[in-house]
Amino acid sequence: MATPEDLGPVRADQITTWDHEADVVIAGYGVAGAAAAVGAAQSGADVLVFERTGGWGGAAAMSGGIIYMGGGTPLQKACGFDDTVDAMKAFMKAALGPGVDEEKIDAYCEGSVDHYHWLVDSGVVFKEEFWGEPGWETPGDEGLMYSGGENAAPFSATIPPAPRGHVPQMPAEEKHGSSARGGGYMLMKPLTELADRLGVRAEYDVRAQSLVVDDDGRVVGLVASRYGRRIAVRARGGVVLASGSFAYNQTMLESYAPRLVNRPAASVEEHDGRSIRMAQALGADLAHMDATEVAFFCNPQLFVRGILVNGRGQRYINEDTYAGRVGQATLIENDNQAFLIIDEASYEEGMASRSSSAGIPAPLTWAAETVEELEREMGLPEGALQSTVEVYNRHASEGKDPLFGKSPEWVRPLGTPLGAIDLRGRTGGFTLGGLRTDVDSAVLHASGRPIPGLFAAGRCTSGVCAGGYASGTSLGDGSFFGRRAGIAAARA
Repeated sequence: MATPEDLGPVRADQITTWDHEADVVIAGYGVAGAAAAVGAAQSGADVLVFERTGGWGGAAAMSGGIIYMGGGTPLQKACGFDDTVDAMKAFMKAALGPGVDEEKIDAYCEGSVDHYHWLVDSGVVFKEEFWGEPGWETPGDEGLMYSGGENAAPFSATIPPAPRGHVPQMPAEEKHGSSARGGGYMLMKPLTELADRLGVRAEYDVRAQSLVVDDDGRVVGLVASRYGRRIAVRARGGVVLASGSFAYNQTMLESYAPRLVNRPAASVEEHDGRSIRMAQALGADLAHMDATEVAFFCNPQLFVRGILVNGRGQRYINEDTYAGRVGQATLIENDNQAFLIIDEASYEEGMASRSSSAGIPAPLTWAAETVEELEREMGLPEGALQSTVEVYNRHASEGKDPLFGKSPEWVRPLGTPLGAIDLRGRTGGFTLGGLRTDVDSAVLHASGRPIPGLFAAGRCTSGVCAGGYASGTSLGDGSFFGRRAGIAAARA
């Protein structure tokens, strides 16, 4: 039987005793695993979930809980927004690429309203209130927000914008209290409670090690480990891999996404790429392994009111866009060099705003009476910052930003005194690439054909994001295709 270091498949005829058996066996009890469990159980299957930690939740339960949905959900309509499936498709294909899986995005957008109803029927609650200010998350229990830069350049010029970040309701005092629970907890809790009611069995402190295949190459189970003891698990229908990304696998990061080495964020240490490696050992294909979400550790309420410059003192993005786009542009295109230039009045205004990001440390690194003095204090080339501010202010006096298209709402000349926040190195993120799957979450072999009996969903797969990102696509993609994985495995 396989050792912990052995990722290769185990032959079914080598297993003399099955310790557990079910129609559908799931590895991982985060959002993809929970959705797969419910989907399979609702299809009439006997379901068994294995989770390597001591309880359900994973990274999803610790997240802000944003779920990317649209196309005219009841919450969007209740908050006064019109959205269409076509507009949602157009935005996702423009913002999440290049190289997106268009078939997946089409299925995701066309099924989004149905998925919203499925979540609500599963017990997830969304408050009918819109949060319209910049921020990584809603500051309280508001249920809807812009979460991908839909209302900012370059997308808003050609694609009708609509907020698609749906946030499960949680009292603000609990969301920001000592419990450290986010909206993701209020997504996971009802899903796992429903799974319990449907008869789903869960085993904790169990780590999947290898897949089990029969003589025809079909996946018929997995080998796992609990406290050093080997466990053989038979799957009559299929195995669903849902154990997260490879953000905490140093070797895989060095090979595929080296920019994130030593800077993982918004993931958990259990995201070690095991599911990806197990499937690779069967010849599974991979996609977009270099793609990463990049968090930018600065309050959007601040940088939207100033200008972001790189190590040469030049602006490089419209500051009112999605903070994840700012992070990607900073890390990938500007060598992780970033400074926020902001005047005193705007700094005080941003710090006083009601925002869930206000807790991110944001003291001024330098302060000066003039731009020339600030430039000198920062050690920038003479004239570099001065020319940047001069050009920005010249157009801002007319409420315009012809260079990057920043919304007039946030365009105003920088005054004095002013200062700068050193944001060099203040990025981190998680991986977006993984196993290549089809729209029904079957894992695809390098030849392009499905691997019989093997399904996957969540961050161990390459989902709707191929390069870009929007907050909520992880929970949205994981729950949507997780549910499909469970249904497909049950049918198998």
